[in-house]
Amino acid sequence: MSDTVIEVRDLRTHFFTRAGVLPAVDGVSFSVRRGEVLGIVGESGSGKSVTGLSILGLVDAPGRIVGGEIMFRGRNLTELTSHELRAVRGHQIAMIFQDPMMTLNPVLRVSTQMIEAVRAHEKVSKAEARQRARDALGRVGIPSPDERLDAYPHEFSGGMRQRVAIAIALLHSPDLIIADEPTTALDVTIQAQILAEVQKLATETGMALIWITHDLAVVSSLADRIAVMYAGRIVEDGPAPQVLSAPLHPYTVGLIGSVPSRNRRGAELAQIPGMTPSLLDLPEGCAFRPRCPRALDQCRQPQPMRLLKPRQEARCCNPHLEPLEVTG
Repeated sequence: MSDTVIEVRDLRTHFFTRAGVLPAVDGVSFSVRRGEVLGIVGESGSGKSVTGLSILGLVDAPGRIVGGEIMFRGRNLTELTSHELRAVRGHQIAMIFQDPMMTLNPVLRVSTQMIEAVRAHEKVSKAEARQRARDALGRVGIPSPDERLDAYPHEFSGGMRQRVAIAIALLHSPDLIIADEPTTALDVTIQAQILAEVQKLATETGMALIWITHDLAVVSSLADRIAVMYAGRIVEDGPAPQVLSAPLHPYTVGLIGSVPSRNRRGAELAQIPGMTPSLLDLPEGCAFRPRCPRALDQCRQPQPMRLLKPRQEARCCNPHLEPLEVTG
């Protein structure tokens, strides 16, 4: 039996606006295995969050999935009805949002929300559902979970609210969790604690995890694999250590070079020249071509993903094939 939890094939999600059609997700493909953490990295507007929302069918109008397949447990999620998708959401696939208040209702006690989440998918008693909620809070490191269950969301700190949101995602021991920058607004100490807990849970339970972020420091300590997105497409995909130490695509090289810790003290911060292109007016061929220091005439043609190193692919005809120089 395959250990692949989800396989996304040529996913396309477009937004149909008065100004034109925006290909927010344009031919994205990847798979995630049991116990594996996939980090999806990119600038704002790269399509990484829309990819996560598309998996659960949460893209609102004027956006919609126009092509591709999302294979989960032998079913194509793009073909399910709204009722069938509701049975999957929260039960078999859970999502953690950047803002925990998108998950939590501010006027209901945490116990009410967690108990309802359990009983929405399983026929269990209220007492059993409460016990599961209590255990879930304990697993994410919330002290005195019995007492905290009866608190309201505003009585928690930001870090604790995010832990509650993670606990809700874990209630049904889902096969897959999609985390959309859930630690961005937290201080580094709390962020490190949550990352360690999530990684431990993935290892212990065998659940798959898709971690969406713009923070390379986060994925370097958490992810097994990294997929780098730019202008709606994955431009590089490979094992995290390989992608971070020997990136292939010039965009990935630019992202890593822009990390402050890699720059010499007193020197100007490195940056990628130019701006992310508008999805309404993408350059011909490679979308990164106008900003790329290695661009060739060939880059004006569409670039397919190429396997350039063992398990490491890039959408580039002039990739970096040498290790990345460490500059401090």
